[in-house]
Formats: sequence, C-alpha cells, structure tokens
Amino acid sequence: MTVMGRDRTSAPVLPLHPDPAEQKWPARYRRAAVALDYASMQVATVIALLLRFPGLPGKVGDDGFGLAYIALSLLLPLGWLLVLTVCRAYQPRYVGVGYEEFHRVLRAGFILIATVAIVAYATKTEVARGYVVMALPLGTLLALVARYRLRKWLHARRWNGRYMRRVVAVGHRSSVADLILLLRQKAYHGMDIAAVCLPPAPAAAGERAAEVEGVPVLGDFGEVAAVVERIGADSVAVLSCPEMDGRALRRLAWQIERDDVELVVAPALMDVAGPRISIRPVTGLPLLHVEHPELAGGRKLLKGGFDRAAALAALVALSPVLLAVALLIGTTSRGPVLFRQTRVGRGGREFTVYKFRTMVADAETRKVELLDGNENDGVLFKIKEDPRITRVGGRLRRYSLDELPQLLNVVRGDMSLVGPRPPLPDEVARYGDDVHRRLVVKPGMTGLWQVSGRSDLSWEESVRLDLRYVDNWSLAMDLQIIWKTWAAVFRGSGAY
Repeated sequence: MTVMGRDRTSAPVLPLHPDPAEQKWPARYRRAAVALDYASMQVATVIALLLRFPGLPGKVGDDGFGLAYIALSLLLPLGWLLVLTVCRAYQPRYVGVGYEEFHRVLRAGFILIATVAIVAYATKTEVARGYVVMALPLGTLLALVARYRLRKWLHARRWNGRYMRRVVAVGHRSSVADLILLLRQKAYHGMDIAAVCLPPAPAAAGERAAEVEGVPVLGDFGEVAAVVERIGADSVAVLSCPEMDGRALRRLAWQIERDDVELVVAPALMDVAGPRISIRPVTGLPLLHVEHPELAGGRKLLKGGFDRAAALAALVALSPVLLAVALLIGTTSRGPVLFRQTRVGRGGREFTVYKFRTMVADAETRKVELLDGNENDGVLFKIKEDPRITRVGGRLRRYSLDELPQLLNVVRGDMSLVGPRPPLPDEVARYGDDVHRRLVVKPGMTGLWQVSGRSDLSWEESVRLDLRYVDNWSLAMDLQIIWKTWAAVFRGSGAY
C-alpha cells in the first residue's frame, strides 16, 4: 500500500543512538499546542465581543462596562489553558493518535462553559449570555481545528522518520516481527522499534539472531534495562509471552522508572478498542475485563436513525450532482445509468444494491474471461486496469461518485453509512467461519477498509479491518470514519 508515492511498509528505521535535539520534540509540540489553544480562544472572545457589542469601542469609558468585557476576554483564554491542563489535554500519551486528545479538548470546553455559568450565578454577576454562547463554543471549535492541523503536521514528519518514540520490543521473535511491520505501516503512531530483546537462547539452539526485520537484537529478557539505557529509549513494549509474568514485569518497571521510560504491555487480545476494556483488581491481581460488543439495543436504534436521516439529507443536498452524473453516463456510453447487483447484508439477507454504472453494458458476461487476471489475493475480484471500465466510469470510481446511489439503500435500511464492505453471494459462499462475523451488522457505504487503502488492501487486511469495526463500532467511530472518508476520496488512491 502506498501513500503519496511511498511504500508504507518501508518506514525509516531509527539510528541506534538518538539525536539529542530530536528528543526535545515533545516539549516543542506541547508549546505549539498551548500557543494554538490560547490563540483559538483569544480569537473567539474578540469575535464574540465585536458581534455582541458592536459599539463597544466607544463605550470603554462608560461606567466600566466596556473595560469589564475586555478584561473578561483577556482572562478567558488563560482560564481555557488552565482547564485544558486539568483535563490532561497536554499529556504526551494522547499526542498524534486516536480521538482521546480531541475528546479531552471537547470536555474542557464543556467544563469551562459550566464554570463560567456557575461563577456568574454564585457571584450574581451579569454576563451577557450571547457573548458566552458565541465565545466559548467557537473557541473550543477553533482549538479542535488547530489541534487537528497540528496533528497532521506531526504525521507528515513521522512518515519521514522524525518525532518518533524510540521503543525496545520485548518478546518472542515472531511477535516482535509482527509488531515491527505493523508500526512501520502505521508510522503516524510515532513508535519505532529501535532495539529488540528476545528470550534467552538455549545452548542447543546456537547463537541468538542478530536482528529481526532489520532491527538489532541487543539482549535478552534480563538485559532490557541495560538496552534501554544504551540506546536512550523512550518506551518498552512487552509482548505477550509466558516468560514475562507479573513478577518479571514488576521488576522491569522498577528498573526503568528512574529514567521516566514508559512501559506498555500488549495483551493477547487483538483489535479490541479501549471502551470495551477495563481493569478490575481482584485481591491485588489486575484482571482485564472485556465487554461484549453491543450489537442490539438503544445504540443500534440511534445508529439506524442517524443513518437514515443523514442519507436522506445527503440525497437532497447532492441531487444536482446525482443528476449531472446520470446525464454524463447516459450520454457517453450505451446501457442503463444505474447498475443493480445482488449483495449480502446483515444476517445473510440478500438485497439489491444501487450504483452508477461505470462499466460497459456486458461487463458481467466478460468477467469470466478475466478471472485469470485477478490481482486480489483472496475471494475478491479486482483488476487495476480493468478493460470493462468506461472512461467516465474510471473518474467516477476514483472519487467514489459511483457509490452515491447507495444512499437509497441506506434510506431503505439495507445498508448503513458506515460498516463492512457489502459482499457478493459468491464471495460469502467462500467465507471461512470467522469471516462470517462481518454479516452480524449492516454493510456500509464506507468503513475502515475505505479509509485505510480501499482496493490496495490485501484480502486478509480487509477482513481484519471489517472484524475490528464489528467488534468495536460506536457512533463516535462512525463519525470519525465519515470524516476520514472525505480525505480518502479526494486523494483518490486505491480506487479502481
């Protein structure tokens, strides 16, 4: 899979010894975040001041009214920084990955609004509601946008091997190799394996491997702390293995705590999101409790209502685009404008999916002739240079305009806005037992597969992403995927 012409599996490997100047990036990033947060709220208070009190500059000297609001506009950004600090919005662990950073900024906005309201009520201070309603939500929104742009700036540099956390991976060779490859594919996480510690090699097994996936092996499980000190590591990642039991982990934590090195432990669970996981201590033993995914109930009804309302609104808003595309297809090639095909939905129920036609009229009959040229490694049929695609169809596929009629399927209840890819019946017939779990939720117009590479994904990766969505879906995740879909569609990569 490539992004901007570069192979994501070949992310730069960090040098053995860190650059002291490069190690200072967390402090610089935090200062930039503080400056952007302050500027966002300051801009918002000035805008609210000018809109709520358009004649304020001429009233500054009148009984202190103007001075009071100017002072409030100067104090609110400072209070904003204080609330963000209390909400731990500047913690390094939340930088650059996941929605937790944005969640903390949003929560800080609600807290600041509530604080201003409570203080005004308790002190019987008259504060213009219009000013507060404009300033604080706008400041929160501007801060979220600024944090998003700052994150994108960070991601761009991480793809060039900069601003990374140096990690020592501890575990068995196969598990460590999988972690190295995964982190290279997802460099925006900011974790790069700089050294590896493997189990002590038995005498009969010969010498220990010199490297794993190009990363040097510098010690065994008893030498982790020494390796951390030697390479100046920021984190230690311990993978699931019987040798690293509770006692060994506790000793390792004691050894590295003096250098403020982060210790992360990867459980045997894969693709289970944070909201489903909680720690429950029992007689001093921390037990990892995993909730079952919520596939029915109120959250499902909320998702269905949101899907249909949003799809109906999108159909109305995009009706000029739909009409223009239909006319373009009808005037440039022979055949129907809409393409209808049987797909498999929730619970194995078949339905008719609607798409704009992007191929020649006899595409299905010509498919048999092209089976030998299938470029997918699984049950899907994909050819990058498919001769059946029309010239207009190629452009529609690149920007996913051909999928817009599926909004009708969402309104009808056959599909969701976000979900697994809707499969063909012959694909489902070749599913393994685990893959059938994709069918416990409605298929979607977009999903993790759409924002993670589209047709460039391997079959195994596509299945893994769909199963991850099924087990961890939430309305917040849906909104995040919809937001990311716009960037994936505009890039046009992986669509064919």
